[in-house]
Amino acid sequence: MSRRSGILEFAVLGLLRESPMHGYELRKRLNTSLGVFRAFSYGTLYPCLKTLVANGWLIEEPGSTHEDAAPLAGRRAKIVYRLTAEGKEHFEQLLSQTGPDAYEDEHFAARFAFFGQTSRDVRMRVLEGRRSRLEERLEKMHASLARTRERLDDYTLELQRHGMESVEREVRWLNELIESERAGRDLKGSASGGSAQQDTTTGSTGGLPRRGDTPRTDTPGDTAT
Repeated sequence: MSRRSGILEFAVLGLLRESPMHGYELRKRLNTSLGVFRAFSYGTLYPCLKTLVANGWLIEEPGSTHEDAAPLAGRRAKIVYRLTAEGKEHFEQLLSQTGPDAYEDEHFAARFAFFGQTSRDVRMRVLEGRRSRLEERLEKMHASLARTRERLDDYTLELQRHGMESVEREVRWLNELIESERAGRDLKGSASGGSAQQDTTTGSTGGLPRRGDTPRTDTPGDTAT
């Protein structure tokens, strides 16, 4: 299983933990509400759903009577996907993982999208791991630029600087999040407490910050990845 397909399975399980959905709703949430994935086709989503059903983590159910009251001739009724108890347990296991994969660019975005369902100690380990990974990347980028500066034209040099600035912005953003977590605050600055469901940073829907709030790090200037 590729890393990207693993991320997709993780996100699908997380969304279905909130409520059952059919394929169109899932694709819309993955491409817009979460902001984690670039646009992909149903040809990518449905094989993933079939795998999750085969593993016993999802079940397929007929669409509601209201949705399918007047189906078009020859058109199949919508299938609704629901998380099973085994699927919920599997997702919670994935959610508790804090290994190196959790720090990588797109996987980190998917994990962050579900921080609202994640315990504080796991959030802290993922955030600190991400920060450490980016600091290492930034050090390599500075070293690479120092070695090649004299051979670069002005535009390539500016692109390199842009890549470093993007990483530096995300490190600052992570520092702020880590400080808030240590102080027991959510993203709005209010005191949080109680269970992991109440102890959130992004809210129950697990949405990512708006585009532009979280700098991307996979820029063309990031040559040392």
